[in-house]
Amino acid sequence: MRTIFLLLIIFIVIVFYGIIPVAGLFFSRHKWSQFRKTFNTFRLCRLLDYRQYRQLDKEGGVFRFTGEIESITDGHTLWVKGEDMTIPVSLEKTKCFLLPIQESDETEIPEQIRWNKVCTLTEGAKVFIGGLVKMQNNRLYFCSTKEEPLMVIIYNCPDSQMPAKLISCARPRNDYWNSITPVSLTIGALILIYIASAFLGRPAFHLIVISAIIAVFIPILPVLPPGILFTILSRRLNWNIRRQKAEQTLAHFGILPDANNAGFNLKKSRYAIKTIVAEISSCLALLVGIIINVIFIFIMLFQFEIITF
Repeated sequence: MRTIFLLLIIFIVIVFYGIIPVAGLFFSRHKWSQFRKTFNTFRLCRLLDYRQYRQLDKEGGVFRFTGEIESITDGHTLWVKGEDMTIPVSLEKTKCFLLPIQESDETEIPEQIRWNKVCTLTEGAKVFIGGLVKMQNNRLYFCSTKEEPLMVIIYNCPDSQMPAKLISCARPRNDYWNSITPVSLTIGALILIYIASAFLGRPAFHLIVISAIIAVFIPILPVLPPGILFTILSRRLNWNIRRQKAEQTLAHFGILPDANNAGFNLKKSRYAIKTIVAEISSCLALLVGIIINVIFIFIMLFQFEIITF
């Protein structure tokens, strides 16, 4: 009976602390990968200028535009001033992203803000817009459609540096901690607490209670000694992985000089192998740190005769 409940605790930990957050990891990676690809597509679109604007018909077309915030009218129409023209942008149903402002925040991902929060930004902020220009209310607008979502990126860096900075930043620092992770950890912890409380007054199941309580705190074990040394190693590997992936993406998109090198494909394959090895090593380092802390806790409990085998 006790063996069954120990296996149940292990199963809960694997599912709610492992499988579900890892599924969220792949979802998060896919989302930001699509973001980078979409930006690169718009980056290579035609630049909308006054000459192009005058030649547009009611059908419009897909363009990119760079300028500064001039004003916001009607609560959802952003006016962006470029070099030779000002264009309205309909922010309804539009995802807006804010790049990290400070140089020290280069590792932060772009912050998604609601379109109705754009009005809080100061006049003169730089904006990149990519998407469909079409006729609305007898005027040509940048606007979002289901088939052609609009991309609005607000940034504060030189225009020449923006593409590289955006693509480098558009990659989560910690894939494991995503929108699904807190929910999964909470559900898993509640189930484990219920198991511990159900056997709290039964001495024969003392080991089950201790195991369930320790399992509840597994998410914080990586930051406790002595396993924290492996966590530091894991984070260092993750930092290198993120940097290598960013360089590989920049080269693939032709933003780095390596993309024009005849040996780029070979370098790309080497990057891929190094990244896979580093990711496996990072996961193993984190896992080893957690296992060491779990063993250390059980040894301490045994030494103080809180549990016996």
